Amino acid sequence: MNNKKFIKFRRGKNKGFSYKGNHLVFGDFGLKSVSRGTINFKQIESGRKVISKHIKKIGKLWIRVFPDLSYTKKPVDVRMGNGKGDISFYIFKIKPGRVIYEICGLSNAVSIKVLNLASFKLPFKTIIICS
Repeated sequence: MNNKKFIKFRRGKNKGFSYKGNHLVFGDFGLKSVSRGTINFKQIESGRKVISKHIKKIGKLWIRVFPDLSYTKKPVDVRMGNGKGDISFYIFKIKPGRVIYEICGLSNAVSIKVLNLASFKLPFKTIIICS
């Protein structure tokens, strides 16, 4: 995690489009978001497992997002007040146009199939792009 002044963040808005990280840099095929949302480390990891299971040692995978915003929650039976809750997990805010995964070293049909399987694990709409 980066060195930040405040550990607990405010939720804020998730407006606009992604102008940073919106095109392929490393791989031949990528998974790009079409809608907005948040993604946590469990969702990133489940997509990574699906991809790495199918690409084996032939292809290469790049993950282009890193969850570094803390998400706080209060316990269930706690009264109002008493400050902000404890950090529950970390998230990354996804905007439309952001590339999440990139792969290379596979045939076109296999790449599209693998990225389609990974898109089922994500909580927002995605498309598959190629260079």
